[in-house]
Amino acid sequence: MTTEQVIADRHVRWVFGWDRRAGDAPFGFRRVFGEFYDFDSADLRLYDDFDPEHRVATTAAAYGEIWEPAFREMVSAHHAVDDGPHVLASGDLAASTLRFVARIVTPEAVTDIRTTTSLVWRGTPDGWRIVREHNSTEVLPAGTLDGRFD
Repeated sequence: MTTEQVIADRHVRWVFGWDRRAGDAPFGFRRVFGEFYDFDSADLRLYDDFDPEHRVATTAAAYGEIWEPAFREMVSAHHAVDDGPHVLASGDLAASTLRFVARIVTPEAVTDIRTTTSLVWRGTPDGWRIVREHNSTEVLPAGTLDGRFD
C-alpha cells in the first residue's frame, strides 16, 4: 500500500470516528482518536471553525477538551464522505483533504453540515499522526440531508 493510500484510509477512518449512535459509550477523545493524533507533539495546531469559540489547540489533549462536552451530549452524529480524500505525500509529511456531510442531533436541534477538512500528517515511529488540522464548516438549510442517513 502506498503512503497516499495509507493516509487516505486514515483520513476516512478519522471522519467516521466522529460518528455517534444512541447507546454508544461516552465519547472519549483519546480513546477514539489516540491512533490518529500525535498526543506527544509540542507543535500541533488544530482548528475547527465549528467550535463556537474558534480556539486553536496546540495539543491533542486540548483539542479533545474542546469537543468532548459537545459529543457527550449528542444524541447522534452521522457522517458521509462527499469528496476525496485527496492526498499529497513526501518523506515524513503528508497532507490530505476531503469533504464530508453530517447530521448532528442534540436534544435541542438537528443540524446538517458540510465540512472541508485538511489534515497534515507526520510519520512517527508509531505511524502517521495528525499534526495540523483545519476544518471549515457550512451549516446547511434545515432538512438538506433528510433521507441521507436513514
